[in-house]
Amino acid sequence: MTKDDKQIDVELVDCEVCLKEVPKSEATVPEAMDYVAHFCGLNCYEKWKSKLVKSDNQAKKSSS
Repeated sequence: MTKDDKQIDVELVDCEVCLKEVPKSEATVPEAMDYVAHFCGLNCYEKWKSKLVKSDNQAKKSSS
């Protein structure tokens, strides 16, 4: 590393599903009501979304 080279600090976040660290600028960031979830890619986002839908459907069935 030379004198002119500067180390760039990249903010990392954990994928909500697989916990893989990804740069915050590259993470998908769907905003929910009370929190922000980060995903490393569409596969993990789809897994998270399907779990969310399933749990929501179960809650609706149990309240009927």
